[in-house]
Formats: sequence, structure tokens, C-alpha cells
Amino acid sequence: MRPIRLGLAAALLLIAGGPAAAWEAPTATPPGKPQRIVSLNLCADELLLRLVGPERLAAVTWLARDPGASTVAEPAARVPVNYGTAEEILPLNPDLIVAGRYTTRVAVGLLTRLDAPLLELDVPQSVAAVAEQIRGLARAVGEPERGEELVADLLSRLDALPPAPPGPRPTAVVLRPNGFVAGSGSLVDELLTRAGLENMADRLPLGSQGALPLEAIILGGADVLIVDTAPDAPPSLAGALLHHPALRAIGQQVRTLSLPSRLWTCPGPQIAEAAERLAAAREAVP
Repeated sequence: MRPIRLGLAAALLLIAGGPAAAWEAPTATPPGKPQRIVSLNLCADELLLRLVGPERLAAVTWLARDPGASTVAEPAARVPVNYGTAEEILPLNPDLIVAGRYTTRVAVGLLTRLDAPLLELDVPQSVAAVAEQIRGLARAVGEPERGEELVADLLSRLDALPPAPPGPRPTAVVLRPNGFVAGSGSLVDELLTRAGLENMADRLPLGSQGALPLEAIILGGADVLIVDTAPDAPPSLAGALLHHPALRAIGQQVRTLSLPSRLWTCPGPQIAEAAERLAAAREAVP
């Protein structure tokens, strides 16, 4: 690990009102086996709790304990939480910090300037990339065998999905808040394909993400409408479109699948369950 610039760390902690000497270099640990891991990202929380368990985690995000957003809420209850600030992380003396490519950017910027032991996870857009990310993080925490176990279970469940019958596939659209849907080149698109569904958004020039007008959803003739939210989610302007009367009317003509977003918001082993539910919805289409 590169030497940490203690002077800058001390200044940062003084600004935050914390003790200037709180950030110290971690004591030596076996190579490849970090013992005080901090996560700044929900998706990192989920992978880390599957790879190393609570005993080697100094902190996970507060979202990890929310059963509506997290698939690891139970083990996360045994780990301290953080809210994504560098001031919280430094006193924990972590020997590995795992962040997301697009989250907690202020904290990541400060930690990078301090030469902290930082690993950033990207957002995989395919099952193959998900498997590689699991393997990469497993190597970083010194648990390559556990990583291979997770990947093997994920791939075996996906390979066991019932094959789609010959002929045209049922069309499906994943509707997210504000009308955003997942198009070609996305992980969601691959899961739909593996489940035997045709992504209706793939017919439009959206790229991996885009907003689909409500009129296009109504007139598109989808066989399956996948609502990417939980029924008990708190109300929001972004989610108001999901409760539009026109969509409720569609629900009487097409099959609606309520798929908890926690199953495929993060690229991890839990996406196998999302694919299984999608395949079951496809088999239920006349």
C-alpha cells in the first residue's frame, strides 16, 4: 500500500471537528487478506457480505440494512454503517475501501488524494462482466475460491432457466420511475433475453438507458409489463408515472410483474433470482 499523507488527513479531520491523529496506517495483515474493509456503495456491500462476512467489515453503507433496497439486510445489521463521507472512513483505519464508480464522488476524491487503499467498482452491463467483477473483488479481499463459488452458482442457475419455445418471444418492457427503461447493451436486456423475453425498448434507439414515453408503452403492445419498484415504496414524483391510470388499465390486458428492484439494481448473484422470476412470467403468457 502506498504511504498515506498524514498531514492532509489530519487537516481534513480538523476541518470535520475530529481528532487530528485518528487516521493511522493499518497494522500489517497477511498479503491479500484485508481485515478492516469499508464499503461506500450498496452493491459493494452486497458482494462483500457474501465474500467475507461481517467480521472483516469495518463499515458498510446505511442502505445495506434496508430490506427494501438490500438483499443482505440481515448480516448487515451486525456491521457498523457509514453515510459516505471521508470524515467517517478515515478514523476506521481501513486496509481496503471499496467504492462505486458513480457514487460518493466527493469522498472518493478526498480518499484518492490521501493515497488511501481504494478500489472502485464499475457497473457491469453483461452477465460475463458481473462474473468478472465478482472474481476481481474476491481476489482483492483474498477469497478467490469463494468468488468462484458465487460465480458458479450464478451461472448454473442462469443455465437452468427453462428454454424459450420456438417462435416469436413475448415482448416485455421494464418500466422505471420517470419512464426510464433499459435498452440494448444493458444487463437488464441480457436477463430478459435469457428469460425468453424480447425487450420492447430494444426496438427504439435508446442505447442502454432511456426514457420511453407513456404513449409508446401503451401502444407498443407489450405482453409483460415489469414494474421495477416495490409496492410499499414511499411516494415520489419520480415514481408517479408508475401509478398512472393508463398503466393500471394496461394491467388488465397484459401480464404485470412486480419485480423488487433490489434483485437487479446491483450486479451480483441475486440477479439469478430476477431472471428466474422473469422466466416464470414468460411461461405464464398465453
